[in-house]
Amino acid sequence: MTLEPTQAPAGDEPTQAGNYFVSNYPPYSFWNQAQVADALSLFKQPPAVQSPLGIYVHIPFCRKRCHFCYFKVYTDKNAAEVESYLDSLIRELATYSTMPFLGGRKPVFIYFGGGTPSYISTTQLGRLVGEMKRLLPWDEAQEVAFECEPGTITEGKLRLIREFGITRISLGIENFDDAILEANGRAHRSREIGPAFAMARSLGFPQINVDLISGMVGETTENWRECVRRTIEMSPDSVTIYQMEVPYNTTLFKLHGQNVTPVAGWAAKREWVRYAFAEMEKAGYTVCSAYTAVKDPDRTKFLYRDLLWAGADMLGLGVASFSHVQGTHFQNEHDLAAYQARVARGELPLLRALTPTCEERMIREFVLQMKLGRVATGYFRRKFGVAIEERFAGPLDKLQGRGLLSVADGEILLSRDGLLQVDGLLPEFFNPEHRVSRKV
Repeated sequence: MTLEPTQAPAGDEPTQAGNYFVSNYPPYSFWNQAQVADALSLFKQPPAVQSPLGIYVHIPFCRKRCHFCYFKVYTDKNAAEVESYLDSLIRELATYSTMPFLGGRKPVFIYFGGGTPSYISTTQLGRLVGEMKRLLPWDEAQEVAFECEPGTITEGKLRLIREFGITRISLGIENFDDAILEANGRAHRSREIGPAFAMARSLGFPQINVDLISGMVGETTENWRECVRRTIEMSPDSVTIYQMEVPYNTTLFKLHGQNVTPVAGWAAKREWVRYAFAEMEKAGYTVCSAYTAVKDPDRTKFLYRDLLWAGADMLGLGVASFSHVQGTHFQNEHDLAAYQARVARGELPLLRALTPTCEERMIREFVLQMKLGRVATGYFRRKFGVAIEERFAGPLDKLQGRGLLSVADGEILLSRDGLLQVDGLLPEFFNPEHRVSRKV
């Protein structure tokens, strides 16, 4: 189905192909095979710092590939191929589980992402989780998060993952309009949303998050406001809103090229998120990051985000997964056959890595914590011995002059305008050699 391009406000910056969202530092384009040896040697040593440990598990299977998706996913795998992949995940974790870098640590947070973790069967989930717990027990886990697509949910599957100890499920709703869901390649439809949410609520999950996307193909202000209304009516514990971007490996880029005209411009997307946050605040929610509003900030935490952005170790399992261990970044093989072949040989399937300098680690934590909307300067003095208000005086003064943030009382505080465009501001704080175009 084809929808008309969204009408952008006058002077709006159009959405062009390329990456906008900042998820790490230094940028991935600087990671390389030559530094894989650094990561491998790291695993043979006890942890230099007793950081919290997290596990990310990549389930790369989906019913359909969304037109805006840039993750490593497969829509053509049968049950036997899924089983084979799960075997590889278990073997990979088994290899890590005996290594000195763990230092007796157990995971504090676990995240099942994708792809669509809820795509695989209850039997497959049961085997995977059972083996994971055997290899690296979850008895110290404070958060176990699990991504779900509404059309793949059954009461039996939800009941099972609740019994596993899943504490946070995230429903990828994205939009409530069937025409928009279809135009963007989503597998589910609006009729599946309500029953999926109701089942999850009835089973007493400690936290239910709902995902929305601002600026999908065909979005209108009227429809967006209806999506916000229906979300608030459902009353999830947290709501995550992303602004649509179009990386090069998406179907949207293949269809439309550099100027992705069906996707709303940045000003329109920001205004829609501004509206959503304002309505949620009226309903009693608190905005706690550039993307998230929560009903009860004292009870509703997201450790995967908060600990990772404060330098925690995260071990990524599965094809193309990213990791951050003891200050070193690395990524697994991004080809499924290559990943599985290396794991089958008893190898760690690392493709590329980077060991940042101490300053680069400081910048990484600073730019990621900026996405929370506030940064405590004392944290960086204590951890890195850096006065960030002096180290970044130039860009901070520039952004303060534009009304995008303020610096006072030991805190950098982003205004709502600053928060809504924070990913576009963060390269201001990168080292010069890393300020490459975000469009590549």
